[in-house]
Amino acid sequence: MASRLESFSKWLQLKIYQLEVHLSVYIFTPIEKFFFYSILFLLFSLTFIATVLYLPQHLQFVLTRAWFYINGDAHESAAAEVLKGVLASAGRVAEATREAVKEL
Repeated sequence: MASRLESFSKWLQLKIYQLEVHLSVYIFTPIEKFFFYSILFLLFSLTFIATVLYLPQHLQFVLTRAWFYINGDAHESAAAEVLKGVLASAGRVAEATREAVKEL
């Protein structure tokens, strides 16, 4: 377990060193480094929080849209069936009314 912890520590130190060399953070004063790392932490944490909070909802929305574009709206076909039934019964009622009026 200690070797994994040590290897992770060395890997993290290497990444911090690469960041400092790549972005020239090593020439900052300690106060400037503090502000730089604070802003970096803030940006990464806000991005992470936004991803955790909103990505599932966004994926659901995108998948729902994709399902609609591929398969159509299931509610629309159910509404069409209900409308056909209502029109059929209205036609039967109209026919029965016509027959009743003829008898009178």
